[in-house]
Amino acid sequence: MGIAGSGRLSPNAALFLLASILVSFLAASAAPTPLYGIYQERWHFSPITTTVVFAVYAVAVLATLLTVGKLSDHVGRRPVLLVAIAVQIVALVIFVFANGVPALLVARVVQGLAAGAATGAVGAAMLDINRVRGTLANAIAPGIGTGTGALLSALLIRYLPAPTRLVYVVLLVILLIQGVGIVLMRETVTPMTGALRSLRPEISLPRAVRGRLLGVLPVVFAVWALAGFFGALGPALVRALMNTSIVVAGLLLFVFGLVGSITVLLLRNAAAQTLMLTGIGALILGMVITLVSVMMESVPGFFVGLALGGVGFGAGFQGSLKTVIPLVEAHERASVLSLLYIVCYVGFGLPTVVAGFLVVYAGGLPMTANEYAVAIILLALVALLGLRRSRTASPG
Repeated sequence: MGIAGSGRLSPNAALFLLASILVSFLAASAAPTPLYGIYQERWHFSPITTTVVFAVYAVAVLATLLTVGKLSDHVGRRPVLLVAIAVQIVALVIFVFANGVPALLVARVVQGLAAGAATGAVGAAMLDINRVRGTLANAIAPGIGTGTGALLSALLIRYLPAPTRLVYVVLLVILLIQGVGIVLMRETVTPMTGALRSLRPEISLPRAVRGRLLGVLPVVFAVWALAGFFGALGPALVRALMNTSIVVAGLLLFVFGLVGSITVLLLRNAAAQTLMLTGIGALILGMVITLVSVMMESVPGFFVGLALGGVGFGAGFQGSLKTVIPLVEAHERASVLSLLYIVCYVGFGLPTVVAGFLVVYAGGLPMTANEYAVAIILLALVALLGLRRSRTASPG
């Protein structure tokens, strides 16, 4: 572990700070979700535009992970995180003054650049401090961040003034405070040469993790594709099932994220194989219930399927991390985590855009939700087959 800088934060405080930053970044990415309906009414755009605005974030994250993902291994975690926080603040300012779809697109791209830069660095820094607790924090933060961001946004929209601005101002203040925390934190790695060379886009994996990573990719893709669908089109689907308030729409991602995070906590001591099987089983059952609920227009059933999807997200993602991370050396952590998150954000963005086109051109929102659920079930079955094959190939 590096000792650059005389940090004033204890390791426990630094770990909490880093986890809170990951939560804040994911909360910022989820905050626009309840607002898409308001934006759509004001600026008259289609569900395709909604999913494109949602998905350009994922594209920007991917581009940044491919280039900046390994940078913190060379220059240190703190400089990368400080720049990422500054860029995220710029994105939030653009959201505050957004007056049309072009501004939304720019804000989401800038937000994606910030998230891509931060993801590998903050995740690796938590592992630097404590590998076991860092792995747990990496698994639990996405659910907490996504859920709280959407619900906070919905509550502020419903009960306080300036509905399209206030949530971004709140997040901006939180990020400023966290930036001060990073300044006070001790650097966790010793910087090394090769920073410019690390910016060249390349996908490289240590030989020790290749087989394990390939085995978990279908699960990672499936659970993040599910999160992307609920984030982009879930609120509209709930409104189609029943005429309800925007708070219920925000509650959608909150339930998904909260259940996912609780699952991570409850199963934190479970073996990776157990987690993966639990995640796959919950995904399949949750999507079957979602299929039936959409056909029967049952909102309670839809939320049950949503909650099981949250179990699948939490267990599947945590199991993937537990499968891969123990095999990674310290100097490879940021690059391997970045590669894992590349798969996450491909799943997060690409299927969602496809779903947007299906909503407009192939049968509407309920039919698209059914088709999406079937696709998730098929991915989960592929993951189950892959898991059984890898277990057979390496029984230990």
